[in-house]
Amino acid sequence: MLTLATTTPGEPEIFASLQGEGPSMGRPCAFVRLSRCNLACHWCDTAYTWRFEGDNRPHRDDTVFNRTANQVVLEEADVAARIMALGQDRLVITGGEPLMQGAALARMVACLSGMTVEIETNGSVQPHAALDPLVAQYTVSPKLEHSGNDPAIALNPERLSEWASEPKAWFKFVIQQPQDVEEVLGLVEAHGMDRARVYLMPEGTGSAALRERERWLAPLALEHGLRLTDRLHIHLYGDTRGT
Repeated sequence: MLTLATTTPGEPEIFASLQGEGPSMGRPCAFVRLSRCNLACHWCDTAYTWRFEGDNRPHRDDTVFNRTANQVVLEEADVAARIMALGQDRLVITGGEPLMQGAALARMVACLSGMTVEIETNGSVQPHAALDPLVAQYTVSPKLEHSGNDPAIALNPERLSEWASEPKAWFKFVIQQPQDVEEVLGLVEAHGMDRARVYLMPEGTGSAALRERERWLAPLALEHGLRLTDRLHIHLYGDTRGT
């Protein structure tokens, strides 16, 4: 069984759209958003996947969500059938933190046919042994100091070094302030990350905030030989579920 986020109560967040971020930006994809996360970023734009009533982990707007309305549990084969019905050749599995459900994900992905699988992860959870061979790409987004997470969990050195040596992994860092780039550079050097696979992405849930940050972030990406990614879906659809 898989625990998914919802677009509306009882309706799983399974949809087709253009990938908005990272190395696959602009590609038509099927998406499935899973519920639950082991981290709690202050600025998380999908807090409805983890900040349920009774969860006191901090978030900048203090909104709490009803678990029953925002989670749905489905059989793996049912999830796979809904994904296949979208008619796309690439699947993005996102969250929450998808790798928390690695064994069930492996069973779901095994039911798919003719699809390339990409997983978006915060990088703190090791891929399940049965899932990893079925995945073509990991987009790893380690959470920096400004996220508010315990760095011992969010930036585990052993795990980051494993990702840096994984040929299927690309890195995507959320940036709020120029000094965040210095933290990224420290991680790149400490773990031997390939700069050609490192993206800087402005934090923001509106076009104006993204554009403002990109004005100073673009020169920093150029200076340090890193890539810049926008959040295309925000410009196209706004900060909404199922997009």
